[in-house]
Amino acid sequence: MFQNLLFDLDGTLTNSAEGITKCVQYALRDQGIEVSDLHKLEVFIGPPLRDSFMKFYGFTREQAEAGVEKYRERYTDIGIWENKVYDGMLELLQALQADKRRLGMATAKPEVFAVRIAERFGFNPFLEDITGASLDGKTDKKALVVAAALEKWQLTTPEQKKTVVLIGDRREDVMAAHENGIACIGVGFGFGGYEELSAAGADYYVEDMAALHKLLLGK
Repeated sequence: MFQNLLFDLDGTLTNSAEGITKCVQYALRDQGIEVSDLHKLEVFIGPPLRDSFMKFYGFTREQAEAGVEKYRERYTDIGIWENKVYDGMLELLQALQADKRRLGMATAKPEVFAVRIAERFGFNPFLEDITGASLDGKTDKKALVVAAALEKWQLTTPEQKKTVVLIGDRREDVMAAHENGIACIGVGFGFGGYEELSAAGADYYVEDMAALHKLLLGK
């Protein structure tokens, strides 16, 4: 199986729905939009925030920038911790590390936040590297993040890329992996689900943590 593994963060390593949706709700309220059902805001988990504000609420680029600023006002010290590690994930990372796999994180979330989350929730001992987006939005496309992660690991030739897989829960993960010439494992315990991931062309799909463990470790 794959020697080099890149993990998405939101919806893959952690269930971040509460923090993200409450911060989106906070940002929308600032624009005079009230959304009481937080489940409706789960579409914001995964894709770049700026794009989602424009896509789902018709924001202009300027409004989207203001929305991101308001979102971060709450997220930086509150929403970031309204988050929890998926059951069994730390054990899986430990088993993969013991199996001499190379593990990293590739997330469209700003890297400064991803680093804080990794430290708080115990991912650091297992991850060789964390690659995220910049705060200014210039690198918040997932394909750019994955490309940067591959560059760091010097895995850039077609043969080298055959050893790499991205593990994620949204169509953006599948597309980013394929744009960079690597495979993608879609996980059903996140926010995308089977239909979204299969339609995007995920190379593998696993319903739960036990299935992911079996796929990666063969047991």
